Amino acid sequence: MVDYQAYEALTFDCYGTLIDWESGILAGIRAALGSDVEAATDSELLSEFSTHEHNAEVPYKGYRQVLGLTLRMLAEARGITTTPEQEEQFGGSVVDWPAFPDSNDALVELQKRFKLVVITNCDDDLFAASAERLGIKFDEVVTAQQVGSYKPNIQNFHFAHEKVERNLNIPKDKILHVAQSLFHDHAPAKSIGMTTIHISRRGNGAAPAASASPDQVFPDMKSFTSAVTGS
Repeated sequence: MVDYQAYEALTFDCYGTLIDWESGILAGIRAALGSDVEAATDSELLSEFSTHEHNAEVPYKGYRQVLGLTLRMLAEARGITTTPEQEEQFGGSVVDWPAFPDSNDALVELQKRFKLVVITNCDDDLFAASAERLGIKFDEVVTAQQVGSYKPNIQNFHFAHEKVERNLNIPKDKILHVAQSLFHDHAPAKSIGMTTIHISRRGNGAAPAASASPDQVFPDMKSFTSAVTGS
């Protein structure tokens, strides 16, 4: 069991952990491609997205461009030609991705005990829209745009640790990482010695497969928060 009292800050992945990115991704793809993907299953689209998104992130480009390129590659593999307008539409769809129903209540409760920090694979302005949906002001925000790379690059975690220590005076060993994706978060975080909590919401179809051993697993933010607070 994790001793939560030993930590002063929680770092969070956003998309998949706090924001329902799978629902958002599917809605965005179907809105952009319409009848061309009518027969495709949700599982197929998420699997294809996971492959193409990871490839689109290297070399680094803004997340709007990543999503636009992801849509283009996904469509091309299906014999579909996308327009710049469709790619731009999907690229901006992040602002419409919904928060999980338990995210706000959990974050409000957790912020009574910890500093809350986000380490997110997103642009500053896109995350700002998601933060509005979450209804919380994070103590620090680290985006891929600030770092110039995307998780699972461990540089994103090092950047966050340096920022938290500098601005909040909290060292790395007092930071607990909370995330859904084994690929983007748990594998790299464990590789640099972090304690991690897995919020295992779904089958993780929008991320590539990965092997990692989180320190504790919960099905959602509500149950994690209850374990922390004892309520």
